Amino acid sequence: MFHLSKKYESLRSVLSYCSISVKRHYDRSNLQKPFNWRLAYSFRGPHVFSSKSLALQAQKKILSKIASKTVANMLIDDTSSEIFDELYKVTEEHTHNKKEAHKIMKDVIKVAIKIGILYRNKQFSQEEVVIVEKLRKKLNQTAMTMVSFYEVEYTFDTNVLSKLLHECKDLVHELVQRHLTPRTHGRINHVFNHFADVEFLSTLYSPHGNCRPNLKRICEGINKLLDDKIL
Repeated sequence: MFHLSKKYESLRSVLSYCSISVKRHYDRSNLQKPFNWRLAYSFRGPHVFSSKSLALQAQKKILSKIASKTVANMLIDDTSSEIFDELYKVTEEHTHNKKEAHKIMKDVIKVAIKIGILYRNKQFSQEEVVIVEKLRKKLNQTAMTMVSFYEVEYTFDTNVLSKLLHECKDLVHELVQRHLTPRTHGRINHVFNHFADVEFLSTLYSPHGNCRPNLKRICEGINKLLDDKIL
């Protein structure tokens, strides 16, 4: 019995060790695997979009490369996430293309998180900090204009809003010029060229269109961000 007990304990130790080793190997492998946006999207189903889920997955990928407590604390807030979800819906309504709508919102989240990482880790020079403030003011102006066009009838002007969004795009390009790759600059163009498109804006602000409820929720979210001084 003594020998059997000793053998049993040895076997259990070996199995325990193997289990831990496999888990460690699996964990390390997961950290090294390239992030699969398609998998993240399809896992929740083709008809379900969650910007918060995408943001979380993107941050996990970035965190595997950058060790920083500041980055670890970064997360898209709930209100912004809700606005992004509504923007996804209206983009899908306008383009009639789920894949393209998903790609646009994926690019929004990627760009936002990368700029957030740079800012929170104090990677911007003094000159770039000045651009940050210009961008903040321009985004604030754009947000207030969007809400005003929704709340006050017959004031909507596609050209005014489109111009403001293109000015935001130019400031973003200027801000990240020396930090991010041409691929990311392409994502910036992809995002702003879509949202600044006059046809898209006309669809979004159509008084009797399908997007009116979405616009209402977007503007409610923007108002909350303005009240909380996030925008």
